[in-house]
Amino acid sequence: MGNDSTDINKLLQKSAPNPDFPCAPFEWTRDEAKRIASEEGLELTDVHWEVIRAMQHFYAHHENSPTITLPELNDALEEHFHSKGGVKYLYTLFPGGPIAQSSRLAGLKAPSGATVPGFGSVA
Repeated sequence: MGNDSTDINKLLQKSAPNPDFPCAPFEWTRDEAKRIASEEGLELTDVHWEVIRAMQHFYAHHENSPTITLPELNDALEEHFHSKGGVKYLYTLFPGGPIAQSSRLAGLKAPSGATVPGFGSVA
């Protein structure tokens, strides 16, 4: 059964979505993201939460893709945050690498290669 609306098991597993984070993974919580951020020396601002929402939205809308690649996620973030400076701007928010670090905070698995130090990640 591939259709979520008719698979009762999938319906039972889903909780009511957080209205502030409608695309968040089932097990993700805002408090957990704050804890991780604190451990990594970050204090989350509204802009950080915007990036987390954007990451969760991207993953939710690509959940049927066989893999999410680093270039496609990078391009999506670049486009979404273009008016603020794109991915270069995101490095000011996430010094551990905008994709690697924001993935952890969003409760998502970073794409392969996102934790390579050459891409600005310290993960």
